[in-house]
Amino acid sequence: MTSPPTAASVPHTTSHHGVRRDDPYAWLRDPGYPKVGDPAILAHLAAENAWFDAWAAPHAGLIDTLFAELKGRVKDDDAGVPVRDGAWDYWWRFEPGGQYRVWLRRPAREGTPLPAPDDDAQVILSEPAEAAGKDYFRLAGISVSPDGSRAAWTADTDGSERFKLFVRDLATGTDTLVATTAIGVAVWAADGASLAWTEVNDQWRPFRVRLRRLGQGGEDAVLYEEADASFFVGLDRSTDRAWFQISTADHVTSEVRLIPTADPAAPPRLVRARATGVQYDVDVRGETLVVRTNDDHANFRLATAALDAPGEWTTLVAGSDRVYLRGVMAFAGYLALSERVDGLDGIRLIFADGAERRIAFPEASYTVAIGQNPEPDAPLLRLGYSSMVTPATTYDYDVAADRLIVRKVQDVPSGYDPSRYRTERLFATAADGTQVPVSVVYRDDFPRDGSGKVHLYGYGAYGLAIPPSFSASRLSLLDRGIAYAIAHVRGGDDMGYRWYLDGKLERRTNTFTDFVACARALIGAGFAAPGHVSISGGSAGGTLMGVVANTDPALWAAVVAHVPFVDVLGTMLDATLPLTPIEWPEWGNPIGDAAAYRAIAAYSPYDNVTAQAYPPMLVTAGLNDPRVTYWEPAKWVARLRHAKIDANPLLLKTNMEAGHGGKSGRWEALRETAEEYVFLLAAHGATEPHP
Repeated sequence: MTSPPTAASVPHTTSHHGVRRDDPYAWLRDPGYPKVGDPAILAHLAAENAWFDAWAAPHAGLIDTLFAELKGRVKDDDAGVPVRDGAWDYWWRFEPGGQYRVWLRRPAREGTPLPAPDDDAQVILSEPAEAAGKDYFRLAGISVSPDGSRAAWTADTDGSERFKLFVRDLATGTDTLVATTAIGVAVWAADGASLAWTEVNDQWRPFRVRLRRLGQGGEDAVLYEEADASFFVGLDRSTDRAWFQISTADHVTSEVRLIPTADPAAPPRLVRARATGVQYDVDVRGETLVVRTNDDHANFRLATAALDAPGEWTTLVAGSDRVYLRGVMAFAGYLALSERVDGLDGIRLIFADGAERRIAFPEASYTVAIGQNPEPDAPLLRLGYSSMVTPATTYDYDVAADRLIVRKVQDVPSGYDPSRYRTERLFATAADGTQVPVSVVYRDDFPRDGSGKVHLYGYGAYGLAIPPSFSASRLSLLDRGIAYAIAHVRGGDDMGYRWYLDGKLERRTNTFTDFVACARALIGAGFAAPGHVSISGGSAGGTLMGVVANTDPALWAAVVAHVPFVDVLGTMLDATLPLTPIEWPEWGNPIGDAAAYRAIAAYSPYDNVTAQAYPPMLVTAGLNDPRVTYWEPAKWVARLRHAKIDANPLLLKTNMEAGHGGKSGRWEALRETAEEYVFLLAAHGATEPHP
């Protein structure tokens, strides 16, 4: 191809609150969605993919080189650390060359040692076998029955996140199809004869929890159904395994019901009725309910209640401006709290006698999370840890001995010397004076005189923090002289829950101006000059990419936007889309609120494309994506092609057999990363690794 495809501009206007909106590429939405069969739409997406292929062809050698580098840093026959659950140790492994995991178990061994070749291992599920002949395969999870005889598993085979639920007889390997409209992981009743599962409706909203009694006919019983279209239903189990936990929530309000796993037919117990703006989640230990809630402090407090009076909460840990309480697990002998203190992760234990202990870790800046701990007592608490320079590390924390035991450190087969890399935390001054953290990692020979190059990543939505964690793939950028930075902008909860509140709804613009301030802080600190900072983000982070590409195009060397949410106004105006009603508390409801309409219209990337020079841009989409529909990036790119006045590359790559997460399979995902990195390296002119 010698020129990019040009989408037809078809007049299409709407009017809201007296404001006219032009949407000339609305035709790219197939009216039959989620099925996409319109020949003109498919032809246009195919032409865009061909234009991407035409760009990639001269770079094929470098893409192969990068792919080989990335693959060389992945342990081919990698395996997880076994997890004890009753009479069995469970883990996963990759067979050499395998794209997907094999899930195994063995009779429990003292100390749960790492797998050995002579282990008497039983295969529970082979993802390679299930994925054979499919363009896409994603396992949502596996749940083994209490007696160990069956496994419930859910899988998506097209990226639409509409999962099939099966129950496997582990003695025979025979599967029984339970549901074709499931999502998440099923939860077993105490007797192992029935299991609860979450159902999605035609609009992909999880709205109902059902119960399958194995071996019995008839329709699955309904345990709970949510009538409000703006609330999603979730299903979990208490740490002590005695209770099904049915939650229903939007982005600001939640509600929980409990049903005994020993009596699934019992009526659900409501913990406390929903109140707008109040979020809570619970765990159970014996007759005590443990509650994490933001009812009197934005950073959440920890409370307890008696099971027979679940709505009467007594504070155990008060809310704090400095300490953000992110989660709690109620083990038999202690509570394990996930916290963030001054923006840095931590784990605190609270014992039955009231004593407290914070687990000490070896670095000043890191990310840590409580891992899989299926047994109710957890004398060894499984943790996952890493930093910008420390590979992912699996710890068992010996609670009685107050000691961290290293169980596994991520292997980088091609070699990794952490002494060659440096990491630091900077602060950028935002437009309103707020200090915004920036995490940076770079090689020890990186210049700090403004002659360097930087890649900056951002997200900034839904209260999701971007942790300063390790990436082996990232070394391909660092070793070519590009520093990598993470902007911890408002909209995430990096610095506490108020950090999230200050980046949503009418304060959404803080996310965008924070990001630009972080880029300018990196420039001011000597990492790069204007025009030598490339940026990337995905989904809601793609909104961020679209906004700053519009507002500050000359600042960026290149922009990568993965499955970007860029038609914010159009999507929030369409209540028929599955995610729109639940998203209104996050973005605003422009249908009923004129102020929300004006606020979104002022930044919505698709609506604010102008005739100006844009940097090189790579945009991705998934045809089956239920979260950010394929037409959003397609429409955005079409409008950019029409408006922009530069000759820089503008590429759209649509995965025709995938959804929000891109291609499945570890090697296919790495090849997409290689393509992205080559796009960035070409923009920076930094294709050769440093010695």
